[in-house]
Formats: sequence, structure tokens, C-alpha cells
Amino acid sequence: MSAPLFLVDALPMSGSVTLDGPEGHHAAVVQRLRVGEGLLVGDGRGSTASALVTAVGKTGLSAVIENHWYVEPPAPRLVVAQGIPKGERGELAVQAMTEVGADEIVPWAAARCVTIWRGDRGTKARDKWAATAREAAKQARRSWLPVIAEAAVSTAALADRGADAILVLHEAAETPLSSVALPGDGEILVVVGPEGGIADAEVDALTAAGAVLVRLGANVLRTSTAGVAALSVLATRLGRW
Repeated sequence: MSAPLFLVDALPMSGSVTLDGPEGHHAAVVQRLRVGEGLLVGDGRGSTASALVTAVGKTGLSAVIENHWYVEPPAPRLVVAQGIPKGERGELAVQAMTEVGADEIVPWAAARCVTIWRGDRGTKARDKWAATAREAAKQARRSWLPVIAEAAVSTAALADRGADAILVLHEAAETPLSSVALPGDGEILVVVGPEGGIADAEVDALTAAGAVLVRLGANVLRTSTAGVAALSVLATRLGRW
């Protein structure tokens, strides 16, 4: 089993590093790491280090860095505009998409979304997505944390991102995702509709902005799994996998 990953705000190139707060509690109390055991420490912005535990306290631990490395951000960036699902399906989608490599997730308030994020409820929901992505990134030993963007409340907000490719998952599309042309750099935006599907007006607005309608296959996937499947195809095609 690979060493667990913990996140810090600032990661030194060498010397020692201290885990305190929630990360320290998780390392010392939940994981019960002991002196001499190994762990990974990262800043979520490309820098990661392997380290050995040198001291353990009641609320955290200290470790000495053995090896430090930096991973360049992947290109092109994979961004998913996720139609906001109801219930826990949003967190399930975020967790899985983070594990398979989403670089950014945009909560999309599509016309047919049942769940509406407003005011404090919207802030809390987005914070929950961000916390889910953080934990999933640690579980996947990712060097880069995915960005959880502010909610897009209009289709125009997606079209105006200036993505190098906009791929809209649609059950009526004829072009398979496995064969559509992909850029070698920049940003690929994958648009996943809510359970009720993407409204015709939204499709028209996206295609007017240059989007291509694509399909994953003969089966119709739920909104919480479609993004994961699409990212898996793209990760393979782009050589990430």
C-alpha cells in the first residue's frame, strides 16, 4: 500500500515539516502513524515530498523530508461543467471525477436542475463539493487539487470561458467521444447535463459557441456517472492513462 498523502499550505524543499490542525489529527490519531513510518506531504499545487515521521504528539506530528519533486500541471486541462444533481449524487460525482483526473469542476445550474443553489445554501453546497474533492485528491495521491469553481448560473457563462474545445454529452449525438478531435493544449470543457437532460435552448447556445455534441455509447448514463466515464475516455486518449 502506498504511503498516505497529507496536505500543507507551504511545503519546504528540504528539512522538516509539521502536520497540525485537521491534517495533523488525521495523521496522528486516525492513521496512527508512528516514528519511522513514511508518508507523503503535498501542497496541492504540484509539489510533493516523501518523508519519515520523527515525532508524534496528541494533535499532530513532525517528519523529515527525504525526497521532493514537482509535477507540471497537465495539459490540456480537463474541466467538467456538472449539472447540479439532487441529494448526495453531486458529492459522488465530484469524488469520482477527482479520482480520475478532473482539473476543474464547475457546478452548473442548468435549466432542468431540480436542486437550486441560492444564498447560504449554495455557499455550503459548494464548500461541501470542495471538501469532497480535497479528500478524493488525497486518496488518489494527486499532485494538483482540482478547482471547484463558482456555480455557473447561465449557459453563457460556460460559452464565455474560452475553452479550446467544448464537448457536450448528449444522447442524441452521432459523434462518439472516442473519435472527436481534441486540442493538444489549453482547456477541454465537458458539459454534463442534469437528470432531466440539457434543454434545447442550452444546446443551441453551446453549439453556437462552437461546442460539439458527443456520445459515450448506446447506454444512457446518469448525471453522476457520465462525467466520470467521459474523463476516463479523455484521459486514455490524451495519454494520461
